[in-house]
Amino acid sequence: MAVVWRPRGLPRPARRVPLLAIRDEASSEQVNSLLCGAGVTLERLEHDDYLALRAGASVLEADGFGDKVLHLADGTMLKLFRRKRFFSSAAWYPYARRFADNAAALHRRQIPAPVVIAVWRVPSIGRDAVHYHPLIGQTLRELLRQGVDEDTERVLKAAFTRFIVRLHECGVYFRSLHLGNVVLTPDRQLGLIDISDARIGRRSLSRHLRARNLRRLQGIAGESDWVDFPAVMDGALQEKSRTL
Repeated sequence: MAVVWRPRGLPRPARRVPLLAIRDEASSEQVNSLLCGAGVTLERLEHDDYLALRAGASVLEADGFGDKVLHLADGTMLKLFRRKRFFSSAAWYPYARRFADNAAALHRRQIPAPVVIAVWRVPSIGRDAVHYHPLIGQTLRELLRQGVDEDTERVLKAAFTRFIVRLHECGVYFRSLHLGNVVLTPDRQLGLIDISDARIGRRSLSRHLRARNLRRLQGIAGESDWVDFPAVMDGALQEKSRTL
């Protein structure tokens, strides 16, 4: 039975591990030894345990390198990460761990996000993995594509702007900010998914970071008009409610 790491909140600043010390041909134990020195612990998931975990799963996302997101038979999710570059911060702070740390940080700020079950290293497939309960609801992009009436769209746009302002006030810099990563939950709250590349600090974002965080959204046709950019830059919440 595999022993798993479970998130305990944001990590303390880690000692930087020289990237040259981590070689592609290094064993899982050698890599884990280096990572443990940086405050990162990913436990090993044996191949048979991995196969048992993914038995009956549906592949939701994949690329030329293999599966990326699996919907498991029990309704939970398994997200797989590979290190894309040899020289990468993922060598000392793996994306699976970032996902778990960010989920914990968002929950502390009462922002809906996936609930992490466990984080593993799966050496047999050369991946790190995070196992989690998905955030229930529909993304704003799904709602937009399904079609909503004008009144509902106006309410959702206003809620989206307030949500972004709240994220920035809570110190959340989310590089993948777009309608496909924001979920409307059954209790009418907005939450985040695909959170591995978020950066979360203790202070609210500066105007420079607020503007930078909006650049990707500004370039997406049909979605850029979903946010009131001046309101986000001003950082002024019109309403304190977290629901629509």
